[in-house]
Amino acid sequence: MMEQVLVDTTNFRVDIDAGGIAHVVFQPAGGMPVLDMDGHRALAGIWRRLDEHAGVKVILVESEGKAFCAGGDMAMVENMLHSQAVRARVMAEARDLVRGMVDCGKPIVAAINGAAVGAGLAVALLADISIVAKGAKLIDGHTKLGVAAGDHAALLWPLLCGMAKAKYYLLLCETVTGEEAERIGLVSAALEAPLVGPEALAIAKRLAVGSPAALAHTKRSLNLWLQAAWPVFEASLNAEFMGFAEADAREGLAALKEKRLPQFGGGYP
Repeated sequence: MMEQVLVDTTNFRVDIDAGGIAHVVFQPAGGMPVLDMDGHRALAGIWRRLDEHAGVKVILVESEGKAFCAGGDMAMVENMLHSQAVRARVMAEARDLVRGMVDCGKPIVAAINGAAVGAGLAVALLADISIVAKGAKLIDGHTKLGVAAGDHAALLWPLLCGMAKAKYYLLLCETVTGEEAERIGLVSAALEAPLVGPEALAIAKRLAVGSPAALAHTKRSLNLWLQAAWPVFEASLNAEFMGFAEADAREGLAALKEKRLPQFGGGYP
């Protein structure tokens, strides 16, 4: 019997099973999971809610779509280009999403089949244990859009895969396959696609019967590395959202819509 946690979005649902595993499931089934304005706000706030939920022992993030999550939809990005109020709101939510996952005392496991982009990639890589399909595509497309690689990337990637690899992939917006992501240390394990969901669930079940205090203290101790680097996160987040007010971001979105290479004209800061 599943307990459903009400969320103010159709972009994902949350079900808590009898073993105390909260399943955060990106939707729609068979479609392309994205986040609209409501979904982005709900995703930013769900981690604290689940951390405070007495019946939750572990969080398992998965997808029933044809990708893990492709991040913010076009309408949300368009709104950010034209409204300071929207930029301020989404920036605060991006901070809450990262802070919520880092501060959550309960283990978070991600089962990543298909593409993970934008906020979807942030969730995938901020999970404590990340199981990815070998053929999955991990894409941080910020610089291709004409904005700085903010949200999780500057905070997390150098710790996971080293500075040289982080700069290579983030500056060039190179796609990282699941197999390559495991090789460079960006994810916990890469498996054949049919094995990803069962393995992630098996890990979540193992964690659910572990010592809650031992797991929480271990996670919080390890995450002090991220806490120490928090000024890096704040700087990158501010740089990203400043960029959404500039011409390069407008050109980046136009190029994305028109399926062409962008012609950036902005100068160096």
